[in-house]
Amino acid sequence: MIDTGDKKQPLFVISVVAKMLDVHPQTLRLYEREGLITPYRTKRARLYSQEDVEKLAMILRLTRELGVNRSGVEIILRLRDRLEFFQREMEEMMNFLDEDVRRNFVERVKKILFEE
Repeated sequence: MIDTGDKKQPLFVISVVAKMLDVHPQTLRLYEREGLITPYRTKRARLYSQEDVEKLAMILRLTRELGVNRSGVEIILRLRDRLEFFQREMEEMMNFLDEDVRRNFVERVKKILFEE
């Protein structure tokens, strides 16, 4: 059975993704050539993950509904990637601070309890 919990797992062939998003497969190939998307490649097929499909849906919304050109899409995708990177870094820093605060709290409580 396929684990659908992993959004990065390649699952869909190009024809399925094209139908899901109501685009021609050539559009998906163009997006790949332009570096907007990088599906998993086997010798004979492109396989798209759920994450790829979501990214493609966002690209299509930007171009179709908002009129963003491909250069604008590239900029938005780069900014989105950077934002996600900074968010992960911030979460790691917050976890470190949480651990440090907990450690200090425990040390203070031990001093109060055992020094009196």
